[in-house]
Order: sequence, then C-alpha cells, then structure tokens
Amino acid sequence: MDWRPTILSGGESRSDDQIMAAHEPKAAKRVSGPGLTGGDGEPLVIMELLQRLRVKDVMRDHDIISVVRTDTMHFAQNLMKRNHISGVPVLEGKRLFGIVSINDIILALEGGWIGDACQKHMATNLVVLEDDMPLAFAIKYFQNYTFGRFPVLDKNRDLVGIVSQRDVMRVLMRELTNELTKLEGRHAASPEVGPSSKSEAVRPYYSMRQFIVVRNDLSNAGKAANEIKKMLGEAGVEKKIIRRIAVAAYELEINVCIHSLGGTITFILEDRKATVIAKDKGPGIKDVEWALRDGTSTANEWIRSMGFGAGMGLSNSKRVADVFDIHSTVPTGTTVLCEFNLPEKA
Repeated sequence: MDWRPTILSGGESRSDDQIMAAHEPKAAKRVSGPGLTGGDGEPLVIMELLQRLRVKDVMRDHDIISVVRTDTMHFAQNLMKRNHISGVPVLEGKRLFGIVSINDIILALEGGWIGDACQKHMATNLVVLEDDMPLAFAIKYFQNYTFGRFPVLDKNRDLVGIVSQRDVMRVLMRELTNELTKLEGRHAASPEVGPSSKSEAVRPYYSMRQFIVVRNDLSNAGKAANEIKKMLGEAGVEKKIIRRIAVAAYELEINVCIHSLGGTITFILEDRKATVIAKDKGPGIKDVEWALRDGTSTANEWIRSMGFGAGMGLSNSKRVADVFDIHSTVPTGTTVLCEFNLPEKA
C-alpha cells in the first residue's frame, strides 16, 4: 500500500487531521505609530513583513516529536502525554506519512484498538505548509482552519519543521520591535544633508525591471514585490513609501497569478516617481467598477481554499497609490498602473 499522504493546500479538513486545535483567531487590531501606517490607516509595516518573511523564518525545525508507522497507538498516547502535546506526526526519516491526533487516541481507547499500529488509524489527508511560502500563506491557513499548528514540508516533500500560531506571533513581534527601533532612531537622528546623502548618492535617474508572473504559481508569489522593495531600498527611498509601493506590487502580482492566464509586473523608478504596471493575458474584467469594490472576487474554490481571492487586491492597490488607472478588455486582458510620488532629494 502507498502510504504517502494526500497533501491538501486547502478544502475540507477533518477534526482528526489536526495537530493542535485552537479557537478562531480574533480580528487583529490596527497598529499605529510613526511610520507604521499610511495616511488611510492601513497597517503597511505588517503587510510588508508578511510579504518578506517566509514560513521557514518562523517554523521550529528541531525537536520534532514523532512516531513511526509500526509504533502502537498506546505508544503515541504516552508520547503525547509526556510532552504535553495533542498530536504527533508519523515520520520515517524525513518523510511524513500521517498524523496521529488526540482524537485518534480517544477513538482508539473507546474502540479497543489502542494496541494497533499507528499506520492503521493515522490521518493521511493533511493540510500542510511549504517552507518557502510567504508568511501571509500561514496567516491565511490559521484564519481558515481551527488548527494551532501545521507541518512544514520542503520542495522534496520532506518534513522540515512545525509552525504554530505562537511561532508566528513571536517572530512578528520581534520584527515589529526592530522596525519601531529603526523608526525611532531615524526620528531622533539629524537628517543627512549634502552629496553624501544616501538618496542623493544612490537613487538612479531612471531604471526599469520586468517580472514574469505565471498563472497559479503561488510558490513564487510575492518575489517580484520583494525585488522591487530591494531596489527602492538601494535607491534610498523613504521606508514609508517603500511599504506602500511593496503593498501595491504584491497585491497586483497576486491578482495576475490567481485571476489571469499570467502576465508581467513592470517597475519603473525615476527621480521623482515610481510606477508599478501589472499587465495580464486575459480573460479581462467585465465590470471594472464592481471589481474595484472591497470584497468582490471571481476566485475559484481552490484559490479561496488557499486563503486568497478575498477581493481586496485592486482596492488595496488603489488605496495606497497616488495615481491609479485600470483598463480591461474581455478577453484580451487587464492593465493596472499605480504611480507613487517620491519626495525631492535632499
């Protein structure tokens, strides 16, 4: 029998698939402070962190407590009891075969098969994360499921770690603290003046890069936005503006990825202006005004199960841009332009 698990990126899940159950997360409060939000109150720092950080940056990749397929359910029960956990992965080498949860143990005790091998009763339909996914994926998973932890696989489908809600919060709080420290340092320091200024020395008069976006290639989603953010940082652009541009680039990149047949993200950096242009190959938008409303989406069930398709991509891009323009033709495709004014160099 082939014991490889069926890897689900979303969709239906069973209570006996869970590693640790958790309550539905409460809505996050908006964070405010110097440089943390845009003029409309959007949490730009948090959005930028969720795009930059990867699942592997927050997961725990050591001390993974596990059983093998031939271990008994009774052995798994004792292991969970000793370590105060509510589930264990069934692991041999680095290959994940399934999960034994506390619900499986309860059923085994009630049914009288507590002495059976784990492979007979383990859950094999698993909801997992990949280590190279943006942290935004993990946040969506925690929102969509009542699980407190997820197994993390690499590109070879080997188990490389476990990520919990606590892990995510710990790293986000640390990164937010670092951002606040940097912001406070910049506010306290005297502004640089003269030819040695970073923005004066580094910002190019004109540069352009184009990124290919492949349809449904969610494993690479967000990489164009990260590269754009690096370019802006090297050019000495103010961090608050970088976050706004990165948010628009990310939202448009995801839109091209999940709603179209593929396309490009073009970034143009000039002395006083930055421009992000998203152009796709179709199918186009029938009602542009409807698509610009918050919460409107044409995403299919698979995309929604991945935590995307909430209908905020275009509206968020418009919200953070100084100039926003969109043209769409069915079935040719859609072009979206976002412009951002850059302050005069010191």
